[in-house]
Amino acid sequence: MSFTGSVEELGAHAARARAVALLRIRSRATALAILPAGVAVVLLVAGAQGRIGSGAWSTVSWVVTACAVVVLLLAAGVAVAVARARPAVSPTVPLTEAAAPDLYRLVRDLAGRLDVPAPSAIALTPDCDSWLEDRTHPAAQPGAKDLTGPARARRGRRVPAPPVLVIGSPFLWWMRVAELRAVLAPVVAGTGPSAHPDIAAARRFVRGLDAAVADAEAPGQGFIRGIPAAFVGWIARALLRGCRDHAAEMERGVAAAASGRAQEVDYRLRIVAQEQVGLAYAGWDRLLTRVALPAWRMGRWPSRLDAGVVSALTELSRRDRLAEGFTSRLGERPACDLIEEPGAADEAASLLAARLFHGGPAETGPGWSPVDWQQYPEEVVDRKWRTEAARLHRVLDAMGVATGVSVRVPDTGRDTGPGSAPHASAAEASAMPTLARVIDHLATPGADSEALAAGIGAAVARDEERAAPRSLTGTNTEPSNTEPSNTAPAAGAPAGAGTDPLDLWGPVPLPLFPLQPPRTGMELLADHVVAMVCCAAVDTAGAAPGLDWLDGPALLVDGGRRSDFGAPVLSLVEDGDAEPLLSWLSAVGVRTDKPVRLG
Repeated sequence: MSFTGSVEELGAHAARARAVALLRIRSRATALAILPAGVAVVLLVAGAQGRIGSGAWSTVSWVVTACAVVVLLLAAGVAVAVARARPAVSPTVPLTEAAAPDLYRLVRDLAGRLDVPAPSAIALTPDCDSWLEDRTHPAAQPGAKDLTGPARARRGRRVPAPPVLVIGSPFLWWMRVAELRAVLAPVVAGTGPSAHPDIAAARRFVRGLDAAVADAEAPGQGFIRGIPAAFVGWIARALLRGCRDHAAEMERGVAAAASGRAQEVDYRLRIVAQEQVGLAYAGWDRLLTRVALPAWRMGRWPSRLDAGVVSALTELSRRDRLAEGFTSRLGERPACDLIEEPGAADEAASLLAARLFHGGPAETGPGWSPVDWQQYPEEVVDRKWRTEAARLHRVLDAMGVATGVSVRVPDTGRDTGPGSAPHASAAEASAMPTLARVIDHLATPGADSEALAAGIGAAVARDEERAAPRSLTGTNTEPSNTEPSNTAPAAGAPAGAGTDPLDLWGPVPLPLFPLQPPRTGMELLADHVVAMVCCAAVDTAGAAPGLDWLDGPALLVDGGRRSDFGAPVLSLVEDGDAEPLLSWLSAVGVRTDKPVRLG
């Protein structure tokens, strides 16, 4: 027996053993539920045959019978609740065979080489991971909740089927075809152990308990429904505690068996491809937090996030010598070519990412629209800077901060012309949103920067609260006659696949996975001062907004990115020291006394 074969067989044996242990827990729970009924039957039969006397024994028999009926009713209720509980299904973008015939062919060929059942379908997820997901529960079928009558009764049956293969969409754009096949090999190999009856039954049992607990904790059930739901949740949690270790060991055994079986397929290439998995994860995380998040906050969602990963990782390979050589692979065929319309799939995955990580609505509208990378500098970066600069001046107005300009104006060596004296009167400056006003306030001895930071934080909270109806709910609450829904996946999706992919996740408020913790007041203040500096540079020094694939919004001066003003801004905000920032502004040629255009 080879080492690979021994690893596979040991893993499969361990998984089956743990699955049997889980089924024993289910059997014991069932036996415990029918035990009072068995005792009642014995007592009633013994009484009918005259083996026990009347009187006290008769009373005991009827008491036990009554208890048995109550326990059976409770057990039946719990069993029905667990069976009907809808397991959470990961939000994904369905990918039909018509939309990706080459990808389906690759997966089927891979399953054939591994001698395992092919996945029943393929879906995309906006994350750097891939897995198999059981979607045989009737509630997980597309359009199941819209069915009524006989059709709903027919759909109420669980139809055995292989699991769905969920693929991280960034993999398709960054990886080459051979790399994707090597990475998917151990995932697809998992369909073999999943087909074993004991493992499948044990998984359904654990998923049902988990779904029952989630249903019991769902808010808004009321007092009448809340009591039985709490009882079902208590029973399910008790069973889950007993199943936890066995379920974890079973999944480890399944993974070991799948990994052992996949050793024979593209093993050496998989070692190299795993480096690309880590690189793709780093690029995807940076793209979401630094590039996509500012756009989402402005009510725009980048519609080509997966294509942006390639640009971000190409830029990373250019900057980081550890990543050198990775871009040489880009001459090979990318895995996204396996999809008929990669742009449509990228757009659907990008919208889903915006909903999962930020909480945007399911459809486009006046305050929620797509943006491509060419428009990003003007539509996102410039708007972001000017919106934050306007908020900063509104807070200064509310605080009654003097508008006179008293800081030293950087000497740019330019002819300022008439009417451009460096020291304007307070009356003239009252309507001028200048950078000098901000620097003057923060550099004044005894200035309360914390009060300004608190005001900025409160203003941001008010703006976010006003935007909550459109950005923090799953769907639009007002009718819109604008663009059609973008919830549909790529072309060729089946009927029902255009439904909201978050419907099957459960009543969890969006965003499901926030990217960043709430920012502090001082962090917000520093961001707003940076925005004001960038606006002044654009309006008075000929700078331009730009996009850096790894750092997001960027200030371009003479065609090059300038990011060296962050530390001077922090010196001004935290220490009240304006000299470093004034020196930087003078070197770039920014006029602090000139008003800027606000958003």
